Amino acid sequence: MAIALHTPTQAPDQANAVLTRATCEAAQRLSIKGSELATILGVSPATVTRMKQQTYTLNPGSKAWELAVLLVRLYRSLDSITNGDENTARAWMHNPNEHLHGIPITLTQKVDGLSRTLAYVDAFRAPI
Repeated sequence: MAIALHTPTQAPDQANAVLTRATCEAAQRLSIKGSELATILGVSPATVTRMKQQTYTLNPGSKAWELAVLLVRLYRSLDSITNGDENTARAWMHNPNEHLHGIPITLTQKVDGLSRTLAYVDAFRAPI
């Protein structure tokens, strides 16, 4: 199931809430722990808890916002590749990948690993 970001008609505050919810939903569907999500986004575990409780939203232009967009893109690409099979997507995230030389969930906890993992999945999704 794809997670929608926002449409141009949404107010900025609404877009913040949509990306925050999409990020939490992607993390839940990929079995990304709160502490792992905090590391991926560069925020505290307490901030992730507030995100899940919908008492905190990501701010456009922040580093956490940019990383959340990449994480949601990764989820959407995996969802497309796996035809919506969350078990397969979760397994892919939590098992070694010889092409990436690591476990995707571990790699995504650093900015370069997140971008490499996303590039790999995007390339797999739409080969030239």
